[in-house]
Amino acid sequence: MRIGVLLLPADPWKQTLERARHLEELGYAHLWTYDHLSWRRYRDLPWHATIPWLTGVAAATSRIRLGTMVTSPNFRHPVTLAKDAMTLDHISDGRLTLGIGAGGTGFDATVLGGEPPTPRERTARFTEFVELLDAVLREPAHSHRGRYYTADEARTIPGCVQHPRVPLAIAAAGPRALDLTARVGDAWITYGEPNAEDQSAAATEAAVRAQAARLDERCAAHGRDPKELRRYFLIGNTDERPLASVGAFEDFAGRYERMGFTDIVFHDPRPGDPVFTDDPKVVDLIAERYF
Repeated sequence: MRIGVLLLPADPWKQTLERARHLEELGYAHLWTYDHLSWRRYRDLPWHATIPWLTGVAAATSRIRLGTMVTSPNFRHPVTLAKDAMTLDHISDGRLTLGIGAGGTGFDATVLGGEPPTPRERTARFTEFVELLDAVLREPAHSHRGRYYTADEARTIPGCVQHPRVPLAIAAAGPRALDLTARVGDAWITYGEPNAEDQSAAATEAAVRAQAARLDERCAAHGRDPKELRRYFLIGNTDERPLASVGAFEDFAGRYERMGFTDIVFHDPRPGDPVFTDDPKVVDLIAERYF
């Protein structure tokens, strides 16, 4: 089981670098940040751009993997994202994992104008986004004309450091997104059932087991071994509090490892945040226990 930490891109830069270096020194496997133009309760607070933020962290670290949790089609185009990802893969010396999601329905969906897409439109756009991104990252030149995106001999030269491209970790809960993950993804990200009324530990586990079973079935349908995909669970979106203590984290990690998850990611506790309220010392204590 690999363990990673999600930092919000909301702190002064010196503080961000100190925290990133500390997490690397502690032995954490990966470090993530959100990909939003602004986010929920931080909409009127400092919030930095994702790719420059990751680029700066890449230059200040040497071992820890870096990733987006998760890149949004609401304001990105596969061609420009592919160029950014390829370049960041070089800057980080092959440490980038590109997490991708369908895009939310809040501020990021309306800030560029227009109405938020319907659920069906979001899924169709997401599928085209990921398929085009995959092709542009793999090929030195690629053309595409679809419903949502166009590319005219898009160049991605010299290509990624990682081969055949940076790993794509796809956030998926519904049937079509899980099928997309099985076809194109290198990893799967989930935090349970989106917008679930019951966010208890038992209900979340049941939802995740159902998602995992469907992913396994779709992998088999596409001729893939389900074990080829890394499986990431993002903590922090349910009622359970795995960071309440080292013991609580051990119990949580053990249960999800038995369900087949290879990686866990938790939000770094933040003083003053109304949700991520756990004692920051637990991050060091977990590292002492696991690394």
